[in-house]
Amino acid sequence: MERFEVGRPITVEMTKWGGRPHWRWTGLYLGADEQGDWLGYPAGTHYARPGKAFDADWVSVGVVPRHDAAHLTVFNRPNATVRAEIYVDMATPPEWDGDVLRSIDLDLDVVRRWDGTVEIVDQDEFEAHQIAYGYPPEIITMTEESAERVYAAVSGGSAPYDGSAERWFGALAALG
Repeated sequence: MERFEVGRPITVEMTKWGGRPHWRWTGLYLGADEQGDWLGYPAGTHYARPGKAFDADWVSVGVVPRHDAAHLTVFNRPNATVRAEIYVDMATPPEWDGDVLRSIDLDLDVVRRWDGTVEIVDQDEFEAHQIAYGYPPEIITMTEESAERVYAAVSGGSAPYDGSAERWFGALAALG
């Protein structure tokens, strides 16, 4: 069930439609369960995109879904910088290329804020990019349907939005 040995560095490369560069960072492979492959991002993880870079001062874990789901999920530990407990990017189904994970960010995000509020954000960016980047109709439909499914799952507390991430925060901490 494990794709890699625990602790192996995994590079995540996100682009925008049309191959436009977006975020890139490296995490650690934590293991797998029925939800997918789990990656850990310790404090100090370096995130970079054209024109912007930073080192995170918080800890996160993420799950790469198994079933061609059109999203990537990150769970964050509380801190003053990060704005949401759960952050789900709507994206093309992630694809593995060795120890590199690639996906195309499609703008819409589902977030659960620290107060429990769940919302779909960045609709304006999604609408603008449909025109500017020429999203095909099937990509628009996939993104909207994925956002609705994820919103319902996060709101309803379905796995992995049910506390499942706690196991993986423990696995990340065990790596030191």
